[in-house]
Amino acid sequence: MICRYKLILIDEVGYISFDHAYRTRARRQLLARTAPPAEPSATAAAILKSVVDEHPDAVRVIQLYDRHAGEWSRDRGGKLVERTWLDRFMASLPDQRTVLDVGCGTAVPIGQYLIDQGCQLHGVDSSSAMIAMTRTRFPDHRWDVADMRTLALNGRFGGIIAWGSLFHLSPHHQRRMFPIFAQHAAPGAVLMFNSGPSAGEQIGTYQGEPLYHASLDPSEYRTLLADNGFAVIAHTVTDPMCGHRTVWLARTV
Repeated sequence: MICRYKLILIDEVGYISFDHAYRTRARRQLLARTAPPAEPSATAAAILKSVVDEHPDAVRVIQLYDRHAGEWSRDRGGKLVERTWLDRFMASLPDQRTVLDVGCGTAVPIGQYLIDQGCQLHGVDSSSAMIAMTRTRFPDHRWDVADMRTLALNGRFGGIIAWGSLFHLSPHHQRRMFPIFAQHAAPGAVLMFNSGPSAGEQIGTYQGEPLYHASLDPSEYRTLLADNGFAVIAHTVTDPMCGHRTVWLARTV
């Protein structure tokens, strides 16, 4: 999902204070479980760090899109500046032209274009309002309300696309997505997703509400792809021919 937004740059550590990070009940409980005098285990330390690093706006993205599904569908429209990359994605697909659309939104225009080119889509999105719209528009394809962070479908796909969706996750959750991508990739499958040009967090606005975005460093994306069985086919930073989006295209090896 792409929006027009004002950027507020935040460093990789984030600006959330220790006190703020533990204000909620769940975070206070986590702190109690890992509090001195005992040193936290490596697992507990990793969980603790992920909680500290989670920006408060990161947990509000799903609700924002659910509340404004109709406005988003109107504003996104059918303009397809992504056509060149979508064509490259489809040209790289193996014979299995089944595509998993992760964060499919309302499926217009991305999903619609893939369908028009003969792909069979299985789309997932956390917004039930958007999925309801998509089921009405394209009833011959499968659309599920699902959180990509816990996705575990019974099937593998020739293509996986996370266009305008992965970058709404916090860095911690983005890292955890690459094993999920690998789990759903058929032999020779291609993966395409967007990121930011460099590591950091950015807060935009949509309908007057904060909209969270994040990116890892390009070198970390390359490592995550390689560690999960993908080889990079192409990577373009702020492509001027694609609305200045940063795009990754990779294939299973």
